[in-house]
Amino acid sequence: MNRKTKLSLIAVLILFAVFGYEYFLNEEEHYEIIVNGKEVKKDTNEYFLPSSTTNQIIHHSNYSLSYSETHEQAEWVAYELKKSHLSNSNFKRPYFEIDKAVTTGAAHWRNYKKSGYDRGHLCPAGDRKFNREAHDETFLTSNISPQRHDFNSGVWNRLEQKVRYWAKKYDGVFVVTGGVLKGNLKTIGSEDVAVPNQFYKVLIDNNTGETKMIAFLMPHKDSNQPLYEFVVSVDEIEKLTGIDFFPELNDTIENQLEASSNYKNWF
Repeated sequence: MNRKTKLSLIAVLILFAVFGYEYFLNEEEHYEIIVNGKEVKKDTNEYFLPSSTTNQIIHHSNYSLSYSETHEQAEWVAYELKKSHLSNSNFKRPYFEIDKAVTTGAAHWRNYKKSGYDRGHLCPAGDRKFNREAHDETFLTSNISPQRHDFNSGVWNRLEQKVRYWAKKYDGVFVVTGGVLKGNLKTIGSEDVAVPNQFYKVLIDNNTGETKMIAFLMPHKDSNQPLYEFVVSVDEIEKLTGIDFFPELNDTIENQLEASSNYKNWF
């Protein structure tokens, strides 16, 4: 190898090293921004975020979550669903990816393979179809929980569609959803991902002049019952989960709304 060829090779190696180091710095900076909650949140209203029993809240661009390492999934996922978010866009489903922002390590999607359970979205991809980035972000493994297929495609899907109806009707709702991660739960996969026996969804509407809440608690099985049969008070879900759902609300309003299971203003 002559001197000129050697110099050219060295220059190429230096170039690769510089670009590689810059990429590493950019990835590291982005990771820190997400973990420390400093990233600008486009569609998450922090005022309505619940408390975390795990002390690991992660803010993504289009939803936030509290990750439970013990159960290898989020104890809650929270996001605002606006009327403007509703879209008929039909993006191609991406592959699931491990959420690198989970400092304790998010579960791998392979835990669900041949488990008999769906990778059930907590923030549905259907609620984030207003652009590809928002849609694809729902395919992080921190945003899924093991769900029976008949439940996921049945009564749970009916509830998700109803939430979209309310988002259109009330020009936006704030949604908190998750599995009840308490008790002796079955697990799947090599990382022991917990299978909740119940799932909940809590909504708050603050856009129509009068703040109102509604909460649903569903056994992990399909049902033909009307959705209002699953309405419970927010207090009941708080007792089951240990989560304080709307701690920033005025205490008087919070106590009154969370104690009620009245659904008349919704249905």
